[in-house]
Amino acid sequence: MLLVPETDFGTPASHAEKMITLTIDGREITVPEGTSIMRASMEAGIQVPKLCATDMVDAFGSCRLCLIEIDGRNGTPASCTTPVAPGLVVHTQTARLKDIRKGVMELYISDHPLDCLTCAANGDCELQDMAGAVGLRDVRYGYEGDNHVKARDSDGTNARWMPKDESNPYFTYDPSKCIVCSRCVRACEEVQGTFALTIEGRGFDSRVSPGQHEDFLSSECVSCGACVQACPTATLTEKSVIAIGQPEHSVVTTCAYCGVGCSFKAEMRGEELVRMVPWKDGQANRGHSCVKGRFAYGYSTHKERILNPMIREKVTDPWREVSWEEAFAHTAAEFRRIQYQYGRESIGGITSSRCTNEETYLVQKLIRAGFGNNNVDTCARVCHSPTGYGLGQAFGTSAGTQNFDSVEKTDVVIVIGANPTDGHPVFGSRLKKRLRQGAKLIVIDPRRIDLVRSPHVEAAYHLPLRPGTNVAVVTALAHVIVTEGLCDEDFIRTRCDWSEFEDWAGFVSEERHSPEATEALTGVPSEALRGAARLFATGGNGSIYYGLGVTEHSQGSTTVMAIANLAMATGNIGRPGVGVNPLRGQNNVQGSCDMGSFPHELPGYRHVSDDATRDIFEKLWGVTLSDEPGLRIPNMLDAAVDGSFKGLYIQGEDILQSDPDTKHVAAGLAAMECVVVQDLFLNETANYAHVFLPGSTFLEKDGTFTNAERRINRVRKVMTPRNGYADWEVTQNLARAMGLTWDYTHPSQVMDEIAATTPSFAKVSYAYLEEKGSVQWPCNEKAPEGSPIMHVDGFVRGKGKFIRTEYVATDEKTGPRFPLLLTTGRILSQYNVGAQTRRTENVVWHEEDRLEIHPHDAELRGIRDGDWVRLASRSGETTLRSLITDRVATGVVYTTFHHPTTQANVITTDFSDWATNCPEYKVTAVQISPSNGPSEWQTEYEDQARQSRRIAAKLEAAE
Repeated sequence: MLLVPETDFGTPASHAEKMITLTIDGREITVPEGTSIMRASMEAGIQVPKLCATDMVDAFGSCRLCLIEIDGRNGTPASCTTPVAPGLVVHTQTARLKDIRKGVMELYISDHPLDCLTCAANGDCELQDMAGAVGLRDVRYGYEGDNHVKARDSDGTNARWMPKDESNPYFTYDPSKCIVCSRCVRACEEVQGTFALTIEGRGFDSRVSPGQHEDFLSSECVSCGACVQACPTATLTEKSVIAIGQPEHSVVTTCAYCGVGCSFKAEMRGEELVRMVPWKDGQANRGHSCVKGRFAYGYSTHKERILNPMIREKVTDPWREVSWEEAFAHTAAEFRRIQYQYGRESIGGITSSRCTNEETYLVQKLIRAGFGNNNVDTCARVCHSPTGYGLGQAFGTSAGTQNFDSVEKTDVVIVIGANPTDGHPVFGSRLKKRLRQGAKLIVIDPRRIDLVRSPHVEAAYHLPLRPGTNVAVVTALAHVIVTEGLCDEDFIRTRCDWSEFEDWAGFVSEERHSPEATEALTGVPSEALRGAARLFATGGNGSIYYGLGVTEHSQGSTTVMAIANLAMATGNIGRPGVGVNPLRGQNNVQGSCDMGSFPHELPGYRHVSDDATRDIFEKLWGVTLSDEPGLRIPNMLDAAVDGSFKGLYIQGEDILQSDPDTKHVAAGLAAMECVVVQDLFLNETANYAHVFLPGSTFLEKDGTFTNAERRINRVRKVMTPRNGYADWEVTQNLARAMGLTWDYTHPSQVMDEIAATTPSFAKVSYAYLEEKGSVQWPCNEKAPEGSPIMHVDGFVRGKGKFIRTEYVATDEKTGPRFPLLLTTGRILSQYNVGAQTRRTENVVWHEEDRLEIHPHDAELRGIRDGDWVRLASRSGETTLRSLITDRVATGVVYTTFHHPTTQANVITTDFSDWATNCPEYKVTAVQISPSNGPSEWQTEYEDQARQSRRIAAKLEAAE
């Protein structure tokens, strides 16, 4: 597609229902009440000159270019700040307005460098465009005297241009180009919500500043790119644009980082990516972005990316590069040999939550139709499998209930076990905006996340629970709501099973579930918990957003069901502004679950034992399918250690770094005879692989992702796969080598097959997605436009089910040897195991994992900030540097898991959720002590990894 600029209407759209009719330049125009005259004009195709106005932010009215005349009114008001009114007669082009605009533009240009031919924004500069639009041909004012782009020594002499700020790795700040329109400042405040920028000084000294004499890198700027996107000149410019030049075409695609699923325009020069610009029509992100999606795409061309297939007999051998044909033939032969020798159940596969729906569907199809078993699992096992189970039990469907737009109508928000500003930053910005508008916030988290208190946002309640007590806290909230008569009885009687509610209400009403009774267990003050419960039940539309701090527990599924109980009891299901909303970690966690990646479910969450469902796939695939659930990831590893599981195909996951109890994962992988890893880099799991199949990035493939709100978004190829094949083609070629007759020529055909077999996707096709932009499943005859809000008139299962949620303490307990509790999480600049983000400039912000520890606990152990510490549990030990902070409570420590040199999961145990085997990452008993170097395990691991990554061709070249 051509590089066609998106229309900027100057001011945000009005959502009023009342319509207003006025006349602009002789044309009668009807728009919603509250629309600015500028936007009304632009929507009618009448271009009004502007500089300070953009529809990303509210009107400002400072540039004086968008002036208009209105019959019967004096003066020339700004069209961006003047709302429409019935019967107005507006003129946007008159002789008087032309003279004023030309004079205003002349003043702007007199204070601006005229290096347009060599400027990075040449061809994409609004100041340049507006000079042409108003007909400016010469400037009467010179550069003599002061202006805002010069700086002087303290004695007032030696005027010079102010230097650029090059500190940020992704963009530059050139104060000489600034026209002080404040668009960047307003974008930082209104869109991102960080409030990092300001206008410093007055008059000629006015300029954008990222802080008190700080550069951009040292400031509170989170590098979301909103300021760069808002800038109308070259003041804030991507370094990639400076290096490459202006793009010549663009392709709309979907970000491959977190579960928000932001839409971007990949702006290109040929096959070179110039920049990623958030797409204004993206229904998940509404034109916003974060540092990862906006800037951290350089991993796609990183020098460590593997582009050729490789095989080896033993994991101690160097890798040998081979042709694709040899790699496929070798892999197929090994899998056939293993099944002949050890039985049909001796091999399996793991699908990827980073790959497309189509690729995931093909992997589970290969395992079921080609391997002949159901030994397929996915990374959702270790993150959101309790969501699928818990919501499925309560509501009848395994997904969140709302779209992201719903947050704009919420009144009270519970955020439990999630850190949206770090893990889901674009949604986090939308949530902060709603909170600034007056919504109330309850944070349930053992750590003081940014949302508890940040610029212009403060939680009404922070309930800093002890890790592992989620069920007790949520049940105590329900106790208050039930015993104080705050339930929505009409909703419950209409939408839920009343007898089940009565049983549940009796259970939660027991005194042992009261905030006073649970306070000693949870650490949450009873009065704070009672206040939070009353606020949620009486504060209007109540919504609940949760993350891995809910699911990654031994009672993860129980907590999800407790959250569902809370929503039903207060009637907060089935309309905008309410709901139960899991925040998915990876870009396609939802999609990988939808596509049948669990060993007990075929696509669409239908059990493998259901004869009618199997019959659909058997007729289409021409095979007989097993009706026995296969092995989960932990079961595969256990069976490998026992000697009965010998082969594994892993697409796009790094289980050695991401899964718990690293030593057990390593033992399982080491016991296998053929481990096949398909990925971009030699990841940690590849240390134990026998075959490496190079993967492709999201920029190199067509397909779809499904985000946390069930939104199916198109992924579009913007460049040729550097490895030669998209991931779906690799899987197809492997299937063919194993004797399957697959003949897909495009991923759209795979989606057609998904739609034909999966009821919730029945109307989904690439043509339909092109027409609608995106849709949210279920999308079928009952819901042809998709389903932004679930359970509107009734639950999928019929009546909502209230379920008792008995608190059961984890087996992982503190004691004299391990007196502290470790919990883990993510940080804004990094993603998952860091394989992608560590190969970008994002390492500037997070070059290592740090252990957060409370000052009291640090002092007891003689630990200072930045010291190396030994982190030990019953499972293992590692070392990392300390970060002393009161963000964590006494008795609790916290770290991220983005760097393999730390391998935080060597610490975590094999305890898991009772229903789904989701690991208990969030509760590990540990001890902290001073250290003077890497642990023995870290040293051994580093040596093994270095040996494992040797490539024969490169070794020969080095010799």
